[in-house]
Amino acid sequence: MITKNIFKTHFLFYLVAFVCFITANFKNFIIFSAIIVIHELGHIVGALIFKWRIEKIILLPFGGITIFKEKIDKSLKEEFIIAILGPLFQMVFCLLFSNNLVFKQYNLLILFFNLLPIYPLDGSKIINIIFNKLFSFKFSHCLTLYISFLTLIILIFNIKYNLLFYLILFFIILKLIKEIKKHNYYFNRFLLERYLYYPNYKKEKIIKNIQKMQKQTKHVFKIGNSYFTEREIMKKLFDKKA
Repeated sequence: MITKNIFKTHFLFYLVAFVCFITANFKNFIIFSAIIVIHELGHIVGALIFKWRIEKIILLPFGGITIFKEKIDKSLKEEFIIAILGPLFQMVFCLLFSNNLVFKQYNLLILFFNLLPIYPLDGSKIINIIFNKLFSFKFSHCLTLYISFLTLIILIFNIKYNLLFYLILFFIILKLIKEIKKHNYYFNRFLLERYLYYPNYKKEKIIKNIQKMQKQTKHVFKIGNSYFTEREIMKKLFDKKA
């Protein structure tokens, strides 16, 4: 769902546009920006299909961010489709404008870069979805952050970039640091959602502690020789905190 006043433009977008204008690169900037809009349109279409609420759509000079106002424990299938629709929209438009060499080069560059497993790029979202199919929510988030950091280090020390690319990497580093700091917040929010909404999933798993809780899974806790429902554990956890 799209509400009013969700479209935002970062102030750096105007700054980069001005620099490109005075350096006779404005045409390339328009092409680059058009590809970004097309990419984000893919995510927006996916959100509309699954009726996800969109909080913000932020246009950056070197990318875009669509922020959703949804629960953490959403369908992994829906998450994957929404994440992959951005790159798919790019690929379709790349085929449509394959005769334009500049458009094609920029499109492939953005497509390749965006699929790298670095937060907040789509590549990191896709591997996080895969991890959540295999591992616990907490471990999946940790693993995604570790891979993001490692990939970023490899890029910085092994590939030569221009000044604009270093600005992009600097922005990504800031976003990654912010995400690392919010790791415990996301896990606590995940637990709180399970306490408040108590979803009844078909998949069931026996675990020994809350650190092993997975998305889209109903849990039974084995403590000693006793078994407890997820609802009982969440109630004790949050009633104690209250």
